[in-house]
Amino acid sequence: MAEREQMNIVIVGHVDHGKSTVIGRLLADTDSLPEGKLEFVKEYCRKNFKPFEYAFLLDALKDEQAQGITIDAARCFFKTGKRDYIIIDAPGHIEFLKNMVTGASRAEAALLVIDAKEGIQENSKRHGHIVSMLGIKQVAVLVNKMDMVGFNKEVFDTIKAQFTEFLNGIKIRPVNFIPISAFHGDNIASKSGNTPWYEGPTVLEQLDGFSNKKKNAEQDFRMPVQDIYKFTEKGDDRRIVAGTITSGTIREGDEVLFLPSFKKSEIASIEGFNVPPRKEAGADEAIGVTLKTQIYIKPGEIMVKVNEQHPNVSSKFRANIFWVGKSPLVKNKKYKLKIGTMRSSVKLVEIISIIDAAQINIDTFKDQVERHDVAECIFETPKPIAFDIISNFEQTGRFVIVDNYDIAGGGIILESVDDQENSLKEHIRKREYLWEKSLITEEERREVYGHKSKFIVITTGSEELEKNIQDIGRQLEKRLFNTKHKVYFLGISSLLGGLGSNVSTENEDRIEQIHQIGELARIFTDSGQIFITSVHNLDDYEALILKELNAPNDILVVNIGESPFSNFIPDASVGIDDAVNEICNILVKQEIIIDYFI
Repeated sequence: MAEREQMNIVIVGHVDHGKSTVIGRLLADTDSLPEGKLEFVKEYCRKNFKPFEYAFLLDALKDEQAQGITIDAARCFFKTGKRDYIIIDAPGHIEFLKNMVTGASRAEAALLVIDAKEGIQENSKRHGHIVSMLGIKQVAVLVNKMDMVGFNKEVFDTIKAQFTEFLNGIKIRPVNFIPISAFHGDNIASKSGNTPWYEGPTVLEQLDGFSNKKKNAEQDFRMPVQDIYKFTEKGDDRRIVAGTITSGTIREGDEVLFLPSFKKSEIASIEGFNVPPRKEAGADEAIGVTLKTQIYIKPGEIMVKVNEQHPNVSSKFRANIFWVGKSPLVKNKKYKLKIGTMRSSVKLVEIISIIDAAQINIDTFKDQVERHDVAECIFETPKPIAFDIISNFEQTGRFVIVDNYDIAGGGIILESVDDQENSLKEHIRKREYLWEKSLITEEERREVYGHKSKFIVITTGSEELEKNIQDIGRQLEKRLFNTKHKVYFLGISSLLGGLGSNVSTENEDRIEQIHQIGELARIFTDSGQIFITSVHNLDDYEALILKELNAPNDILVVNIGESPFSNFIPDASVGIDDAVNEICNILVKQEIIIDYFI
């Protein structure tokens, strides 16, 4: 027997607008109530001289929680011919918002209820903000209590026009507006004769019309890289990329891409501990893979298939975060970001809006996020990272933020943000604007020193040559020094923990070092000197950072042996055996130095 499809729906709206009545009616009209429960509640109302309300069904069911009824204060279950539904009631309190923002509900669509008689209220807008903050793309607006306005089409059209404009402003594109009377059942499970002017679906038809998320195994492939292992015993020189598959499947021979480095290879084998050899693996399996082309990648990258949808790669993203930190979340402070196996420093650059979870108040003017606030923000990392949008992939669309070793916030990523304008570019503009130029001109220094300035970066993608490029850098410095050139070599590892570095992971140390070496290069080259550094496995973005930080002065990126780049083209590639002479020849051709021989 085939497993039935399931879907999670969140329903929001002010309590007086009939949200509970809508839920009760859905339960009744889909025969999802325990046997005799509807009749019991009706009889109870009759005996107590109370008018029957479908909303009473929820209270009655909640009272029976202890008796094993499959409904609780936040969730209830019903089914149609197409699928089973979990409908999540959204009261708006702190625990609910925390769970929603961190992705626990996994809601795939939303129903937003508005009272036709009262019209659009402030609470309607607040709940619209909640739906937007959840990153839900599929939203239907139920205009309830149409019987109270005589099923007037003009009332419905006015609410539709006004609320569409509001929702569009908070990045929601409603799929439908449905005129209903939840109490009388109009347009809930069947078309109503009271709305001949409405030609759209009923509520149940709209629910069945929502697109469901694919199961993890059916989605595109994702495997965050946990680590890279190398075995040397008995001549085994394999490099095994290890991680847990979060979605999709992988097979031997599949062409794969690693992000954010954009390096490509092909799956040579699928490995596991104490398991028989196999040709494929799928979601939720912890595996290792070997690659046909040996490439240097780092833990934290995401492995995907070349021919499938790829994650976003950017240094900026818009997200919703639930903050539980002891101290407020403030702009421009450095925090630690964790997405899957990726670790990076991150900072808050913009607060778009904040919801006070206790009061459900929307605030667009606060300049920090307090404890228990839910905020829509823009975050920035020091270099691009790979991530997914929460509505597409949950596992790589969620994140946590660490402050002083404590998890201080959890959130969901809503979209990638254009990072053409970022903190680095802003820093460089400010730096150049404030740069106090010397009275000594570039030409005067060149005439006295006998050479032009240059920033020389020596790199390789080979692990075996990591020590060699340091030696080449030092030998090049010695050669140029002996020929009376103003030259200085500084290996990037010399900066570890220095110059005010306050980061704590390998990746964070690395990007801090890149920034520091670029700033030093700007000073050395401005002083007319030749500045040399060696950076093992320099990637595309790091090379661009060094170019930007050293601008407007010249840079020479020299690769030795295996290239570490995916798209970046180095200025020169030289052999290991005669590297110093070859680099000096390049400097002569570029007229940086006149003649390095005495």
